[in-house]
Amino acid sequence: MALSSITKKLIMSISGLFLIVFLLLHMTINFFSVIDTFAGTYGSADGLFQAGCDFMALPIITIMVPVLALGFLVHIAYALILSYGNYKARGTERYAVANKTKTGSWAAKNMLVLGVIVLGLVAFHLNHFWAEMQLKEFMGEHAENPYLLLNATFQNWWMVLIYIVWFVALGLHLCHGFWSAFQTMGLSNKIWEKRLTVIGYVFVAVIVLGFCATAINAFCHANCGCC
Repeated sequence: MALSSITKKLIMSISGLFLIVFLLLHMTINFFSVIDTFAGTYGSADGLFQAGCDFMALPIITIMVPVLALGFLVHIAYALILSYGNYKARGTERYAVANKTKTGSWAAKNMLVLGVIVLGLVAFHLNHFWAEMQLKEFMGEHAENPYLLLNATFQNWWMVLIYIVWFVALGLHLCHGFWSAFQTMGLSNKIWEKRLTVIGYVFVAVIVLGFCATAINAFCHANCGCC
């Protein structure tokens, strides 16, 4: 039986919020490397970033990887289905929500484009980090040192720039997606609309700035050792 448009939006919203929680966890662990810099433990086996990577290598987290991948695939699939349905129904109005103000934002109109950019760089990111750490440990191989891997990845300024562009695209995608998810689930009203918008902006700022700080910090360590 075919799912209704509301049900499809609900599935996409729930999967999106699930991915947002993972992003917060992922950013926090990465930002531990910045804290290590100020604590003088960057590159140390006793560093917070090393502890975070060890936590991500635990069996319970490894089991969650297929669940995360499934959530990601579900989110992408329903985003494409809804975008195609909106295109057929509204023509040039590619991504629509009930609130006219929210629909008028650039991010709201280009959610699919932003999603494609994010998806492409997720694959790029997995090749740089996940394949060298979690995947190797899962296969019983010796994982790369997380600090050295950070330095090697961000030693070139253009790589840092690529990641910053990715983080900004991710942030723009989240700015609309965060609020839209709560609206779809019926948790947004006249009282909470502005509150959720502000919370969303703060949340996105923390995510983007945390990731950017990690990349810039690793660049400094790789090139001048001044951090």
